[in-house]
Amino acid sequence: MAAGVNNAVSREPDYITIDLLDLAKVIWQKIWIVLIGFVVGIVLAFTVTKVLMTPQYQATSVIYIFSKTTSITSLADLQVGSQLTADFQIIATTRDVVEDVIETLNLDSSYEQLVSQISVTNPTSSHMLQVTVTDPNAERAAKICNALSDKLRDQIADIINTDKPSMVQRAVVPTHPSSPNLKKNVGIGALLGVVLAAAFIVLRYVLDDTIKTREDVEKYLGVDVLAAIPIVKDYSKKVQGSRLRSNEERRHRERT
Repeated sequence: MAAGVNNAVSREPDYITIDLLDLAKVIWQKIWIVLIGFVVGIVLAFTVTKVLMTPQYQATSVIYIFSKTTSITSLADLQVGSQLTADFQIIATTRDVVEDVIETLNLDSSYEQLVSQISVTNPTSSHMLQVTVTDPNAERAAKICNALSDKLRDQIADIINTDKPSMVQRAVVPTHPSSPNLKKNVGIGALLGVVLAAAFIVLRYVLDDTIKTREDVEKYLGVDVLAAIPIVKDYSKKVQGSRLRSNEERRHRERT
């Protein structure tokens, strides 16, 4: 009679209704599983970040698109400068510029590989170009960034037939990796561990279709419990012990 009735959900022909309060209680009762998931998530995230992920370093240089001799006399000049900034972003990753950097620094990289390490951005409302290079080697990242910036400035000067744009800031060797972010990864690992542990508890709860208490009978079957038969654990041992005590008492009475 008890089989086939779900104590976690109430099943209807076309849908399943889940009692969220019951789920919360079940999770709280199994909070030790959640704590284990929390700890395991932290340990795994820390190990993966430290052992399997290669640290990456970022070096950044800044170029002002106007040269030292450029005269800005009107709003039109500034608008032209904004248009040129977008053009210069494209020039920075052209094959001529990138392959020249590879040849200058004698890098063991292809054009596609080096382009994937380069990021050229234009800060909002400015006439600056930020050239950023990401590399596992901090010193090499700075060298590539500066070489790329110098080549970009030369290329711009040749294309628009003017002086080279001004260098605002040259790249320096980064002292700390930009990625991976240990704190972020550990936090994600801990959260993922908690979520998976809670999901495991909920899944077991939902799939358990047995009646365990008289309250379950009343709640899910809608009938009153007239009587309950307790389940005695180790019944055979208790019966055997009772028989031994009875035999000892009988022998004691016979002696007396």
